[in-house]
Formats: sequence, structure tokens, C-alpha cells
Amino acid sequence: MGEKMSNCKASCSVLLVFFIVGLCSVCQYSAAQVDANQTANLIINASISRPIPETLFGIFFEVSFLLSIQEFDSHLEINHAGAGGIWAELVSNRGFEAGGQNTPSNIAPWSIIGDQSSLTVSTDRSSCFERNKVALQMDVLCDSKGSNICPAGGVGIYNPGFWGMNIEQGKFYKVVLFVRSLGSINVSVSLTSSDGSKMLATANILDSDVSNWTKVEVLLEATGTNPNSRLQLTTSRKGVIWFDQVSAMPVDTYKGHGFRNELIEMLDDIKPQFIRFPGGCFIEGEWLRNAFRWKESIGPWEERPGHFGDVWMYWTDDGLGYFEFLQVGSSLEIRLAHSVSEEDIIYSYLFLQLAEDLGSRPIWVFNNGISHQDQVDTTTVLPFVQEALDGLEFARGDSNSKWGSVRAAMGHPEPFDLKYVAVGNEDCGKKNYRGNYLKFYNAIRSAYPDIKIISNCDGSSRSLDHPADYYDFHIYTSASNLFSMTHQFDRTSRTGPKAFVSEYAVTGKDAGTGSLLAALAEAGFLIGLEKNSDIVEMASYAPLFVNVNDRRWNPDAIVFNSSKHYGTPSYWVQKLFRESSGANLLDSKLQTNSSTLVASAITWQNSDGKTYLKIKIVNFGNSKVNLKVSIDGLGLSSQLSESTKTVLTSSNLMDENSFSDPKKVVPAQFMVENADKDMNVVLTPYSVTSFDLLTESNSIRMLYSYAVNT
Repeated sequence: MGEKMSNCKASCSVLLVFFIVGLCSVCQYSAAQVDANQTANLIINASISRPIPETLFGIFFEVSFLLSIQEFDSHLEINHAGAGGIWAELVSNRGFEAGGQNTPSNIAPWSIIGDQSSLTVSTDRSSCFERNKVALQMDVLCDSKGSNICPAGGVGIYNPGFWGMNIEQGKFYKVVLFVRSLGSINVSVSLTSSDGSKMLATANILDSDVSNWTKVEVLLEATGTNPNSRLQLTTSRKGVIWFDQVSAMPVDTYKGHGFRNELIEMLDDIKPQFIRFPGGCFIEGEWLRNAFRWKESIGPWEERPGHFGDVWMYWTDDGLGYFEFLQVGSSLEIRLAHSVSEEDIIYSYLFLQLAEDLGSRPIWVFNNGISHQDQVDTTTVLPFVQEALDGLEFARGDSNSKWGSVRAAMGHPEPFDLKYVAVGNEDCGKKNYRGNYLKFYNAIRSAYPDIKIISNCDGSSRSLDHPADYYDFHIYTSASNLFSMTHQFDRTSRTGPKAFVSEYAVTGKDAGTGSLLAALAEAGFLIGLEKNSDIVEMASYAPLFVNVNDRRWNPDAIVFNSSKHYGTPSYWVQKLFRESSGANLLDSKLQTNSSTLVASAITWQNSDGKTYLKIKIVNFGNSKVNLKVSIDGLGLSSQLSESTKTVLTSSNLMDENSFSDPKKVVPAQFMVENADKDMNVVLTPYSVTSFDLLTESNSIRMLYSYAVNT
């Protein structure tokens, strides 16, 4: 009997489970039916508005470039965003320093052409550059005559660049190198296919006297195209040759300033209002001995010692240094000024005139005596404070001051417009942070009272226990969680420091390597930041770039290799928000029972002075929404005008862009028909929709057409 009762109970339990599951299915189906007929109202009152900070949306660039000290194929670097990325340098490990200061050392990715009977290659410390002593010594054992004749084409070394050099027919490439030899030299400088079988460009260096280190420049014109090329230095003359600081650059760069055209154009397209640099974890170091030091990153590129970034496990020559990032962020107009010959391509001018091109404000993040693993006690942190003050003098000091004169000697006598600094990165919970922070805060406030100081501690949910102008807020999370954080700052105190959301993104399985789902959640979050821009004054997505050959982080906004690039859906969302900075936020109320809709309304002016009403709506749900938009308090034109509707969506939430299909998920733009102060629109499931309506005096009327945003 007991056994039968147990079986009966088990059967009843199973039936109950099936009943509950079935009931849930019915409930879900019913909910889906309700969603399918969902309606909502968006009421916009343009008579109530407030200005959005001009600084609201910008970019965060974490330095991540050059190569691992391990074998080239180990890819132990974060993303190659700088060299091998936006900076158009083609040579990887150009100074042979990546293997460390001790010799002999690893020269990867350099390799030899020939065998041990024809040459030997090693490193020594004979360079003419005091802070970069490592040079490459090439012992050529063969000759053009005699018993040991060099093979056809000669012997030497080659460099594949960052997973292949993109060489294009008809374009010019400038090679700069330093060379020394006890005898005369005859060296061929060539661009070839990856295996060296096809010559794309070549020139000879003939010199009878290079007994002292000599700088040589060669201009090559490519006769063919190959995105996987290499640079090689070869000879058929017996003797010993030393090479150092070998650089190859395309002459055709962004406005002639050394950047990859297509990558910088993508940044320009999102109109970043600030650039936060140079990190991130990069400025902390796993240990303080390997943290980024700004003083080691200034001066001519061939003289910078570089350092091993032990957080992301890569070597950097610090070619993208403090000076270069200030050039990026400066709002000043900068003209070409060389302290050396006009022909010198040196990393000291990496971001020259990009300030004018991007119009971004610099935000300098510096180390506060704390790394991931060790900390300086507050009682001994003053040398680090002085390091920061010296950095500020370099940026802002008079050209006659100690560090201002160094800046002037680098070609920039005018001070930079540096007005924001961040004391450390993600250090708030560490033992010495508050004590160290106060030392920095007091010293900087005393010397530069106009500089805005950013604390690592989050003040969004409770007041800070120390003074600050801004607090830093970082969030990496799932799509559903980030979308729900649309209201994160709704209840934040409006008194005290402002918020700087310097790192945000959807990560994990929702993001893939850049999904529509992630982008939609981020769009919802950004609408929340926009509507709370009285307290949130700055925000930036992270990370910005990734070389597809070295993904150390997923996802990223812009993906590239040596010859191709594309924006992820997250990049396109940022572009939809590019007009928000400096716009006017209008009072808007969304009347809906759905938790998957968010919206905002702004007015903004284009370069011609025309004012547009921009309405952005995110539908994070799986059904269409019939939305009624009502606009009050805004003069609208009765004339026909070129107003648009832009939609970002796709057939699958996890759709991504790729090199084979770079426009799978990009905004589609339409001209809107018969829009008015009261209009009905249909929102596509899982979409971001943006209306840009030209405003004038009475009403809005629009033509209809279709275009795809390219």
C-alpha cells in the first residue's frame, strides 16, 4: 500500500508539473499576443528643456599596441589598437627592444632570409640611442664572389608587420632606418609578398661610409597590391651590418599625419567630445615597476625606452605617448612644426592636427601610486604627486618653464587645453586610495584650480567621503541588466560631483563579438544617460578598437585587420547619439505598460544652422509597437523638408557584422512621409529608431524615399 501511495504521489507530482508548465506556456503565449498589439504614447513638450553638456559622449582609448615578448604567434597583447591599428606604422618591433634590454634577445617577429652558412643574426647594446641600446647585428658570411656565394636575391632579415603589411599598387611608402657598418654597404630595401616570391617595390642603399650610425630614408612605390606583405633588408656583400629603428609608413595617411585614413574617419564620424587616455589598467600596471610613466613616453620616438605592460602582457615602445594623446585631445588648431628635418616621420607627432580634426578634449588618467599588486603608502606618495604635477606643467606650463620647454622643443610652444584628470583607475576599494587621492587632489587644486578632478569612487548611489568634481562609473554586464540600468541615475543626488561613465558595454554571451542585442541594450542605457545628463556629464564605450588577429577582449566598437575594417552594431549606436552632446533635452513622457520601451527627444543644430528635433526610441521587445507621437511647444514648418527616420535592427538578435558582411547590421535611413505634430509610427521589434525632423514655424511635411546608411 505504501508503495502504491508513493507511486500515486509521484504520478500526481508529474501531472502537476506538466499542468504548471502548460499553464506557463499559455501565459507566455497570451503575453506575446498582448505584445503583438502593443500601443504607446510619446508626449513631447518642447517648451520645457535644458541643455545637455557639450562633453556628454566621447571615446576611451586604452593603449594596446606593439608585440608580445613571446613568439609572434602567441598574440599576448590586448587588441593592437595603436601601432598595428590607428597608427599606420607597418613595422612591428622596429627598434628590436621587445625582447628586453638584456642581450642576446628575441627579435620576433623579425626573421632571417638565408641559412647559418650565409649569415648569423644577433642583438647587442651598441645603438646610438642611450635609452634604447639594443640594435640588431647581421653578420653576412656569403658574398657575390668567391667560394661562399650568396643566394639569388641576397640574404638578410624581414618583418611581416602586424599580421601582414597592406601594400597597395601605385601608393608610396617611406622607409626610415638607422644603419652602421665598418665597410661599405649595398642593401636592398624591399616590399614583397609574404613568402618573398613577388617583389612589390625595391630600392638600394649604397654607401661607402657608414662607420657611424647613419639615418637613411627610402621612398618606395608599389607596383602591386598585397594585404599580407612584408618588408625585407637584404644584401649580397660580405661584412657586418647593424640596423636599428626601422620604420615603414604609407605616405597616404589621414590628412598626412600618420594615421590610417579609414579608422580615423570612423572616429570622426561619431564626433567624440573627449578622449580618455592612456588607460585603464595600462596606467596601473600589474606591478608599479611596469606602470606607464609619462616622462618615458615623450621626445623623439627612437629615443623612448618603452616598457613591458604586464597587465595585458605586451611590450610597448611608448610611441603613442603623453604628448600624442594631448595632441588628440587638444581643442587648439595645431600646425606642422618639426624640431628636426621636415622629412622626419617621428612618433612625437603621432596625433598632430587630429585635435583640429576631432575637436576632442583630453582627459588624462595617471597612476596614483597603486597597481594591481602593490601600493605606495600615503606617507611616501609625494614623488608620484610631483610626477603628476610635472605632467600638468608639460601640458599647460609656459614654454619657458622646465617641462613646458620640453613640450615647446617637441614643436608645440602653446599650452594644451588640458582641464580634466583622473586620479588612478578602478582603485577605490584599495587600502591607500583615499589617502593618496587627497594628496593629489590638494596639490592639483592648489596649482591648477580650474582643472576638474575625477575620483575612482562611485557616487551614484551614495555620497563620496572626499572632494571631487566627477566620480567614475564603470559597467560591463549582460544585455538585460544594462537595459534595465536606463534608470540607474534617476535617483542619484543632483548635488555634489557629476558622473563620468567612462567605461560601459554589454559583455559575455549576449555580446558575442559585437551583437545587435548588445547594441540595443547599450542604446537604452545611453537614453538613460542622456535624460540624466544634468548629473551625467561624460560617457564612453570601451574598448574602442580590436585587431581581429589579436582579440584580447570582446566586444569592441571597431574591428580591423591590415586592410579591412567595420563597425560593430555598438559603433552604429554611438553614431546615432553623436548629436546629443551640446543639444537641448526636451521634456518627454512615454505612456506605456511595457518595460521594453525607452525614448528621448532633443533639438540639435547642424553645421548649416538648421535645427532638428531628434526622437530616439529603443524597442527591446519581440513585437511591433504602434507609437503615437505628440509634439507641443515647437514651431514646425509647413514646407517640404529633408527629415529622416533611421532604424537599426536585423533578423536575429545575435546578428553581427564581419569582414565578409560588414553591413549586415547597420542603420537604414528613410525619408519620412506626412509627419506632423501628431503622428503614428510603427516600431520594429528589437530596434533603435531615430527621427530627425527639421523644425521651422508651423508644421512638418516630409517626402518618402529609401536609403541605406553607408
